[in-house]
Amino acid sequence: MALLDPPSKLRLDGDGSVQVQMDPNDRIGNAKVFAVYGKGGIGKSTTSSNLSAAFSLLGKRVLQIGCDPKHDSTFTLTKKLMPTVIDVLETVEFHAEELRPEDYMFEGFNGVMCVEAGGPPAGTGCGGYVVGQTVKLLKQHHLLEETDVVIFDVLGDVVCGGFAAPLQHAERAVVVAANDFDSIFAMNRIVAAIKAKSKNYDVRMAGVIANRSAATDEIDRFNEATGLKRLAHFSDLDAIRRSRLKKCTLFEMDSTPEVDAACLEYKRLAAQMWAGCDPLDAQPMKDREIFEFLGFE
Repeated sequence: MALLDPPSKLRLDGDGSVQVQMDPNDRIGNAKVFAVYGKGGIGKSTTSSNLSAAFSLLGKRVLQIGCDPKHDSTFTLTKKLMPTVIDVLETVEFHAEELRPEDYMFEGFNGVMCVEAGGPPAGTGCGGYVVGQTVKLLKQHHLLEETDVVIFDVLGDVVCGGFAAPLQHAERAVVVAANDFDSIFAMNRIVAAIKAKSKNYDVRMAGVIANRSAATDEIDRFNEATGLKRLAHFSDLDAIRRSRLKKCTLFEMDSTPEVDAACLEYKRLAAQMWAGCDPLDAQPMKDREIFEFLGFE
């Protein structure tokens, strides 16, 4: 993956776009690939890990790839912070041929395989390059050939093409959002990024996972206006918060009616995503338009 192709070879994803480009040889094989986005702190990693667990409980072979320098995407699956791909590459002076799969990939809950891509030091490098190197390593070690589902858990709001790089690999993208102004505003920007990537890649929007919200009225109103749909709804359940503190998935928490209902919702969501989500041709709003649209009384 080149950081910047010659101008004559650039495939622009949108007006004024200069993107990290994916090597066609680095395409992920036959697995279903999902990218999970959303506002920072909205619960993407918790959602991704519980969704990975749900897929595994449906009998699927799952790989979760954390795309955040904090490398905390998978710790509820593995029970500890794992070293990142960038960390281990640095130990061998970036001679990838010296690495073994067990140096950077770790087994978590119910056989879910976990990789933390990490990121460059703050203010340097590009997140897209890190994602590309991670996928390249996985392919070189033949770790994607027997994988059914790949979930990219991507940090925060989409700001640059590097953070949107997982969309070059994904079949479907989902957004995690709460029923509030900031989450929906961020979701609108993410939808715009996905629409831009869909010009040159196979990724399409699958829908929205409502999270940490008792109601979904504002999310539903935004969905109706833009052509999105809600895939699942998880309320602000204290057991989900406590599962992070206990470093475990929701499926490992003590059984209560609320926990059991949330686990069933995760399994239902996983089954729906496995069966196939129709691609949505969502139309994002302009910033000023959505600012006016999200007027709360």
